[in-house]
Amino acid sequence: MGTERIDRSEGFGERLLGLLLDRARLLPPQMIAPLIAEGVARIGGRDVSILLQDYAQELLVPLPGRKLHVGQPEPVEDSPAGRAFLRGDVVEVPQGPVGVRMYLPLLDGSDQVGVMALTLDAVGDDDRRLLYRLAGLVADMLVTKNAYTDQFFQARRREPMSVSAEIQWSLLPPLTMSFPQVEVAGALEPAYRVAGDSFDYALNDNILHMAVIDAMGHGLDAATMATVAIGAYRHARRVFISLDEKYAFMDDAVSRQFGPDHFVTAQLMHLNITTGEMELVNAGHPAPLLIRDGRVVRQLETATTLPVGFGGEMPRVKEHVLQRGDRVLCYTDGIIEERLAGGEAFGEERLIRCVNALGEGPSESVRADLRRLSHTLKSERDGRTTDDATLFMIEWHGGTADHLAVLD
Repeated sequence: MGTERIDRSEGFGERLLGLLLDRARLLPPQMIAPLIAEGVARIGGRDVSILLQDYAQELLVPLPGRKLHVGQPEPVEDSPAGRAFLRGDVVEVPQGPVGVRMYLPLLDGSDQVGVMALTLDAVGDDDRRLLYRLAGLVADMLVTKNAYTDQFFQARRREPMSVSAEIQWSLLPPLTMSFPQVEVAGALEPAYRVAGDSFDYALNDNILHMAVIDAMGHGLDAATMATVAIGAYRHARRVFISLDEKYAFMDDAVSRQFGPDHFVTAQLMHLNITTGEMELVNAGHPAPLLIRDGRVVRQLETATTLPVGFGGEMPRVKEHVLQRGDRVLCYTDGIIEERLAGGEAFGEERLIRCVNALGEGPSESVRADLRRLSHTLKSERDGRTTDDATLFMIEWHGGTADHLAVLD
């Protein structure tokens, strides 16, 4: 860079971000990469990489693109890029006598899109402020342009994907959501062959709506049934209020479409994110686990009804009240029914031991902890995943976020 002085003032930063935003609206997806590299170059940055999480949540893979630096994939565990990704914080790594490699989380709202990496000769507070804002804009660009191209999907794939998995991944909401009052995260295995498992959520005012489902069977039949179940759930969520009405609507849709011999197990939940009051309806699903201070304290028992599609009676809604910091773990039967090498089922007790062992270490974000739990469970069963295995975790913090809407 020589002795040339780079303008990194707040006024310059605002102009740069505005210019990038104006240009991005008109560009096709393949031109976003050189636009990002050009923006970083204007503040003295070089060797820009965009790293996206692969579907198995094991690697951060480089996005190909003109003017981008395309290196080797970096592990989510034990790498600077992985630390930035899991913690949602900027990580800086000195590069010899001159230069700093920066890893900035790409956050679209609270969902982790990936990581942007770049090198600067030196880093000051103005750089950090501007680059953090730039990373937010880059995340928004990637999410917006993702709807118009297959390039980002292809970059994230490390194995061939089945048609049923293709359907399921297109059905899912973001894997994570984080707000001051509540965090959620989900994980699906096997990532490239999942079929009948799915989850969904939506935050409407102070009520977090959640569902975890498991459609019977495997392959396209299961994926099709899961699609109908989630579609019916979303429709009911946007029309009705009560959990029992959601169940009845889903039950009717699945039975009409597939007949009396097909079913979907389901866990339906409402959480008031201000008060911690939780409502549950259990339709043939394993009961969720309540985790407090890092340990499983009990199952959240519910009055169960028949699985969706069997025409069960209108279910009773079970109510619980969470304490601040409580976590609730939902899972499908593929977790506990997986057969180990000796033929025995994995079982709920072994699951609880893994959850408690996770709580013995330092607690991170729900996203990081759930990912670690998912990989621990996979390791415990020697990598075997013969049935869909889904985890979904909620952590409740309470309070309100009204102050965040007020500009200073």
